[in-house]
Amino acid sequence: MSSLLEVKDLRTYFETGNGTVRAVDGVSISVNEGDTLGIVGESGCGKTVLALSIMRLVPTPPGRIVSGKIIFDGVDLVRLKEKEMRDIRGRDISMIFQEPMTSLNPVFRVGDQIAEAPRRHLGFSRKDAMEKAVEMLGLVGMPSPGERIRDYPHQMSGGMRQRVMIAMALSCNPRLMLADEPTTALDVTIQAQIIELINEMKKKVGASVIMITHDLGIIAEATQNACVMYAGTVVEYCNVGDLFAKPLHPYTTGLLESVPGGAGGRLKTIPGTVPSLYELPTGCGFQDRCPEVMKICREKGPQLMEKFPGHMVRCWRYV
Repeated sequence: MSSLLEVKDLRTYFETGNGTVRAVDGVSISVNEGDTLGIVGESGCGKTVLALSIMRLVPTPPGRIVSGKIIFDGVDLVRLKEKEMRDIRGRDISMIFQEPMTSLNPVFRVGDQIAEAPRRHLGFSRKDAMEKAVEMLGLVGMPSPGERIRDYPHQMSGGMRQRVMIAMALSCNPRLMLADEPTTALDVTIQAQIIELINEMKKKVGASVIMITHDLGIIAEATQNACVMYAGTVVEYCNVGDLFAKPLHPYTTGLLESVPGGAGGRLKTIPGTVPSLYELPTGCGFQDRCPEVMKICREKGPQLMEKFPGHMVRCWRYV
């Protein structure tokens, strides 16, 4: 199966008054045509910055892509000029942002916001773009879409606003969609509806998806491959079945054991917190929280290696 997106050794840093934040530090991932890749990890591990880097939306300054490649359909997005990237962003690659209330413009009606992309990228007239907006709201299950296009974001519930975000992201039939924690702050029943909706829309438009989440249930239910991130790096990368059946990295094992009813049958916690990206320790970033830490873990950082066919891990235990 051909790769639609390949991220190669990507590094995105932020220069601040307290030092350099290595938010994405040598990440390599790939997404095949029609597949969903799940990216999981705690808050602060670099998931959202990775997505913003792919979209070329990292605020500069203070952030910048220091090195690496983002190959989308054979084109390195890192090398594109901003005007060229604007032509791709929203048409070929779209994103569902984490907080729809802050991502939607509060002073514009939702219909105008959905219609903006078809007008810009597909050359639709205002009338045709508004008809497209009604069509998209209907596709994402919005009741009375012809009336809802005249609403402002604050007039909608959280689930409705998230449906508007999905309608916006899919209005130009993109080839790749990034969903950044699309179920945050929604109740459980609405979460299930949103994930089901994304899967349905993915099949309808034939898009590939990168699903960013901290919920392993979503990873199990909605993705084919999974990437576990920690402190700006990929610590494990494999298909979803292997992630749950034979996790290799101690951090992955800790995540699975911290889920009710997960591995081991008993709820556990991972001690400590993600280290400050200002002052990452020498060696492995997980060393202070790892139950199997060795001397070499504190001296030198491990490289991502292939332990089994298609199953990558960054841990000295497997070297």
